[in-house]
Amino acid sequence: MASADTTGLTVEQREPGGSRAARRLRREGKIPGVVYGGGEDPVAFQVDSRVLRLALAHRGAVLDLRIGGASGTPVVVKEQVHHPVTGETVHLDLLRVRLDQAIQATVVLELVGADDAPGVKEGGVLEQVTRELTVEALPTEIPDSLAHDVSAMVIGDTVTLEAIKAPSDVKLVDDPETVIATLSPPRLQLEEEPELEEETELVGEGEEAAEGEEAAEGGEAGGGEGDAGSGDE
Repeated sequence: MASADTTGLTVEQREPGGSRAARRLRREGKIPGVVYGGGEDPVAFQVDSRVLRLALAHRGAVLDLRIGGASGTPVVVKEQVHHPVTGETVHLDLLRVRLDQAIQATVVLELVGADDAPGVKEGGVLEQVTRELTVEALPTEIPDSLAHDVSAMVIGDTVTLEAIKAPSDVKLVDDPETVIATLSPPRLQLEEEPELEEETELVGEGEEAAEGEEAAEGGEAGGGEGDAGSGDE
């Protein structure tokens, strides 16, 4: 659960630019971003990538954003864009919030106890269908993640959102019938056997055909020699 304490993040205001300006910033070790909402105009900013990593690693749900020498403003991460290969943050969207007003946010759902589930021990396949949930709560009450115990699941079980327990001050927004996880029977490899038998039959047919061709060639050769002998006589 995120605490009421916030982590400070100091950034520098920048002039909005295109992709070329953003690439230049990233080459300099800085991450471009923008903060909006709260009835104020959007403000573009840049922040040192190392400073950002430290702030995001130690934050709760709320950051105390300081742009230059301005006073702090409570914000939450609205969107964090990552590089598809390196996973590094390449852009950050922040949303201004009021600490006394509930907001919606996306949190990660973790399944625990999978190795102890009877269905898994029997060879069943546990699949997590939904990995993120939308919640509504005060900014300081938004959890970093939610967890659900699946140690009692057996083969054929399906877990839906209505089974997920959230803290009393956190509301789950998604459809209660949303499928979270399923535990299916073992996936057998029987489909490969007919194909293997078919390949064996084809090999056998090929060998028989080759033997037949050799026998035919031998017969033709023998007949040819006999014809030649008759001609000599």
